Amino acid sequence: MPHRAKRLEPEILCSMSLPSYFKFDPTTRHLSLDARNPAFYSNPNIGYTAMHAASPTFWWEEQNHWYFTGYDAVNALLRDRRFGRQITHVMSREELGWPQPQPHLADFDRAESRSLLSIEPPEHTRLRTLVNRAFVSRNIERLRPEITALCHRLIDGFEKDGETELLARFAEIIPVTVIASMIGVPPDMCRQLLDWSHDYVRMYMFSKTDEDEHRANLAAREFAAYIVQLAAERRADPQDDLLTLMLSPTRDGQYLTEDELVSTAIVLLNAGHEATVHQIGNAVNIILKSGMNPQALFGDARATELTVEECFRISAPVHIFKRWALEDLEFDGISFRKGDEVGLILAGANLDPRKFSDPLVFKPDRDQGTSLSFGAGIHFCIGAPLARLEMQIALPILFERLPNMRIAAEPVVKDVYHFHGLDRLDLAW
Repeated sequence: MPHRAKRLEPEILCSMSLPSYFKFDPTTRHLSLDARNPAFYSNPNIGYTAMHAASPTFWWEEQNHWYFTGYDAVNALLRDRRFGRQITHVMSREELGWPQPQPHLADFDRAESRSLLSIEPPEHTRLRTLVNRAFVSRNIERLRPEITALCHRLIDGFEKDGETELLARFAEIIPVTVIASMIGVPPDMCRQLLDWSHDYVRMYMFSKTDEDEHRANLAAREFAAYIVQLAAERRADPQDDLLTLMLSPTRDGQYLTEDELVSTAIVLLNAGHEATVHQIGNAVNIILKSGMNPQALFGDARATELTVEECFRISAPVHIFKRWALEDLEFDGISFRKGDEVGLILAGANLDPRKFSDPLVFKPDRDQGTSLSFGAGIHFCIGAPLARLEMQIALPILFERLPNMRIAAEPVVKDVYHFHGLDRLDLAW
């Protein structure tokens, strides 16, 4: 039986107080919502609450396809092999009605062509199996001393100032330094990696412009050229790093192609730090505004683990992942044709009141199951153990070292969607 999400009757919906930017037709389940509206992207959790109240499954008119926010539906779709992250392996661009690739995005398209985020088995299985060895929990745990020392070193650099902007001086530096070290990128390249990554991920935004596309393409070209150069150095002088591992033959004796190597390295460098930067800022903001005692939140390993998971649940850094219907099918009473696109709002699923009680309330001792911030199924975030470890180390150290820390100016949310993070987080103590 297809999953069916509960929705409110029209007369009940009309009596509710919905956000002014939220225009919903309960008869057709069509929603009109401009994701560029600051009232929405600055606090999307309010919008997601309205989605759950109106209909967890809806047609988003501005995006022109169906979206899902219900926890059970999103969880099921992430695991449903009738849907995939890739569609051009089973349908041509002509069949999909797509235009020809745009010349000004040629470098970006090439870098994305073999991305772990965008391919399906058997290629996905082969690439992920090769890379996954470096990201299993027992290997990630070995990074604890390195991450701990880095956190203390960064705080040493601004503790005496009595104030700091946390993103630039702490949150950005930790994940990019760690993932660069794992892959084998020299520390002096971290600033350049951040610049490339910031430009590259502009292509994932709902509101991207022509300038964003050109900057993303340039970043892809330069990023790829650097990876190719670094790979040549590793072939001549192998090291104990992930890039050297990716240059070694797979179990069946095959090597990664140059495109596979570049795409995999780029996605690991981007995903390995971009979301964690947002999450550290989001978490510190939430904890400070909650007024809760950090000593209780990070009193022991279990308390720390639950606090970090609750931060991921209520303030996920990545809100949406897309899937394609790989065959004709029915889900939630909706008939999908092969080639139809669907949107899965992970951050919305984390606020499903049928899964999490009082979903808008920060409850650090909450133990009601796993959020979907890292996805699920074969595309579950390969860097989840690393992101969790970085958070579980960085947050307790930060609050222990700066016990009188407070927000010095109201944080401003980045004016983008569907990533969610802060532009600045000014703190004082």
